[in-house]
Amino acid sequence: MKNFCSFLSALLFVATALAQPPEYNAHITQAETLYQKGDYAASAAQYSAAFKTLGWKGYGSDRYNAARAWSMAGVPDSAFLNLFKIAENLNYDNLEALTTETAFNPLYPLPRWTALCALVKSNQPSMPKLAKELEKIQVEDQKYRQMIDSVTTQFGRDSKEVDALWSTMRLVDSVNTTRVSAILDTHGWLGTKAVGASGNSALFLVVQHADIEVQEKYLPMMREAVKAGNAQGSSLALLEDRVLMRHGKKQIYGSQVRTDQITGENYFFPIEDVDHVDEKRGSVGLGSLAEYAQYFGIIWDAAAMEKNRNMEPEKN
Repeated sequence: MKNFCSFLSALLFVATALAQPPEYNAHITQAETLYQKGDYAASAAQYSAAFKTLGWKGYGSDRYNAARAWSMAGVPDSAFLNLFKIAENLNYDNLEALTTETAFNPLYPLPRWTALCALVKSNQPSMPKLAKELEKIQVEDQKYRQMIDSVTTQFGRDSKEVDALWSTMRLVDSVNTTRVSAILDTHGWLGTKAVGASGNSALFLVVQHADIEVQEKYLPMMREAVKAGNAQGSSLALLEDRVLMRHGKKQIYGSQVRTDQITGENYFFPIEDVDHVDEKRGSVGLGSLAEYAQYFGIIWDAAAMEKNRNMEPEKN
């Protein structure tokens, strides 16, 4: 039976180690609609409802938009709560966007605004030119992967359109790998202080999508970067699992999902010590495997766990 790795959805976990259950997306969509209608209080409430589904966690862009809604609704405490979360936890550094966002006008006179701007400014990368380049690389890395599901749905898995998309993606990956390899060889694994959150994420994404030889070369460097605080443990977990899978070994964190080309069903590549996988996921900042499974439409119950225990991994 032929299989291929399902890349797109896993990539959405990289920055925040969160899954997006359907109810989260439904609340976010409703929040955006209400904001456009000018019902800011109701929009803000929908953002909060979305975060509640993830244990009061949320994606940076959603936190930012929630702050806009709360500000326009006249609730500055909640607006600042969301803005400080992305500044402190996600190293948000776009001071220009923050200070030109008209939705935040009500916050300008408040003392916390000055502190917020100072924090965001301190997050700005020390290597801005390289940060901009890596940010563009991240966009290129994600652009075609974000098209996979829609193109597959529209034209079919075996269509020439899907084949062309994968060919383009492989070409872009090759170009990105050459450049990122040069950066890593010259500077080592640069953290967010040097190249910002997007630039730091780009280093991981490009290595994660490179050939096995490249992954094995930089895996030790990334391990040291995590110890030094220059890379995320959740991202390292994905790379560790990817390398194990490619060698036909069981993965540790359950991050690698495969798709049955015949049935179209997703399933987890075999997991080592499946009974303790959630403990290991939690240790690196990943949510539970059940939440992850929900995102991929995988039924993860006792029967699925037992089946996974008995599965033999295939070399990718």
